[in-house]
Amino acid sequence: MKNFITLAENRYSVRTFKNQPVEQDKLDLVLRAGQVAPTAVNYQPQRILVIRDEDALAKLDQCTRYRFQAPVALLVCFDRSASYKRRYDGKDSGEIDASIVTTHMMLAAAEIGLGTTWVMSFDPAKMVSAFQIPDQFEPIALLVLGYPADDAMPSKSHGQRKAIHETVFYDTY
Repeated sequence: MKNFITLAENRYSVRTFKNQPVEQDKLDLVLRAGQVAPTAVNYQPQRILVIRDEDALAKLDQCTRYRFQAPVALLVCFDRSASYKRRYDGKDSGEIDASIVTTHMMLAAAEIGLGTTWVMSFDPAKMVSAFQIPDQFEPIALLVLGYPADDAMPSKSHGQRKAIHETVFYDTY
C-alpha cells in the first residue's frame, strides 16, 4: 500500500511537456489500465478516443486551450446505450465509470514516468463535432499526457489537503 500512496501523493497535473512522442507500448499500458478499471455491473461503457496526430491535435486545440502542448490526449467518453442505470432512480453510472477509467489511466501513466493533466475545461459540443463522436457517446474527461518538461513542477497548492476528519465521517453526520 505504501507504494500506491507514494505514487498518488507524488503524481501532479503536468502543464508543460517535452516535445517527445509517447511510445506505443507505454500508451498501450495506459490504455490497458483503463480497460481493467471497474465499471458498474462490468458493462464497460467507456469509449476512449486517442488524439495524437498533428491534424487531430490542431482540432483539439479548437475545443480547449488546456492541452498544454501534450503530444497525446485521451478523450474519455461513455456510451449512454451501454451504461448501467440504477433501478431506484435511473442514475446513469456512465460518468462515474468514465471517471474511474480516467483515474486508472492517470495513475498508470505516472507509474511509468508519463505526466498527465485531467482537463474538464473543453467544449463538448465542439468536441463531438470536430471528432464526429456518435450521439450516444458523452465526452467526460480529457486526459492530456506525455513526458513532463524538465522544468515541470506541481502547483503550489498540490500538497495542501484538508485534515482527514474534515472529509471522512463514521456512521453519522
